[in-house]
Amino acid sequence: MTDHQEISLDWMSGAQSPPPSAELRPEVPHPARMYDYYLGGKDNFPADRAAAEKVLALSPLVRISALANRAFLQRAVRTLAAEEGVRQFLDIGTGIPSAGNTHEIAQSVDPAARIAYLDNDPIVLVHGRALLAGAQQGSVSVLQADLRDPKAILTDPAVRDLLDLDRPVALMLFAILHFIDDADDPYAVVRTLVDALPSGSFLALSHGTADFIDDAEHASKGPAVYRSATAQLTMRSHAQVLRFFDGLELLEPGLVTAPQWRPDQAPQDTDDQVAIWAGVARKP
Repeated sequence: MTDHQEISLDWMSGAQSPPPSAELRPEVPHPARMYDYYLGGKDNFPADRAAAEKVLALSPLVRISALANRAFLQRAVRTLAAEEGVRQFLDIGTGIPSAGNTHEIAQSVDPAARIAYLDNDPIVLVHGRALLAGAQQGSVSVLQADLRDPKAILTDPAVRDLLDLDRPVALMLFAILHFIDDADDPYAVVRTLVDALPSGSFLALSHGTADFIDDAEHASKGPAVYRSATAQLTMRSHAQVLRFFDGLELLEPGLVTAPQWRPDQAPQDTDDQVAIWAGVARKP
């Protein structure tokens, strides 16, 4: 894991703190930048767009899935902040900032809410300057870190300075666990993070699935595109995703596809169009 890099408000105000120095590798597709392209963003490179278009050619519904996932994140944060009283959020794999970020939703409920964003893509840190521009000083940090090293995340001084891990925290893992290969034991990663949080904390996650694809050969083509990217894609079944919530209490309506999780209005997209499992659970 690379050492964390924090984008501070001093840098935005013109102080001489240097920007993060890291290799962007624009010639290699990156899932965060591909996701940005799916959402209609402009913070991506030709290699990202080419890989994303290959995925879209296989399944034009990927863009629908990305938008549904983003909407689920916003509803989950609103629920956690407004209904469950959560004031601390650890958002790992945040991706490139776009409208309706975690801190915007949480701080609309309580301006004192604190959010730690973590991602392993240097370009996310660069765009974190814009993310922090509207945030209250000291309430948001954007750090470079690797989910596969959860102990380093938990002991990171910047994380611990911002979040009080003795008080409830919402651990947010949106559309990132399917980029953690089985060889890296994603269940142990999640368990390490959850175990470090106190009672009353929450785990909110979304995860891509091939449960709604009947053709096994077709189901394997999307992950194949990601083999040339900086992270592999591992789709998991409903039962496999449910394992991440072992020992936790799922909020209603349980583990469902993203549009079905407490929708603001009747969902327009069907399960097979979205193909993303989504859930939020409380640590007893």
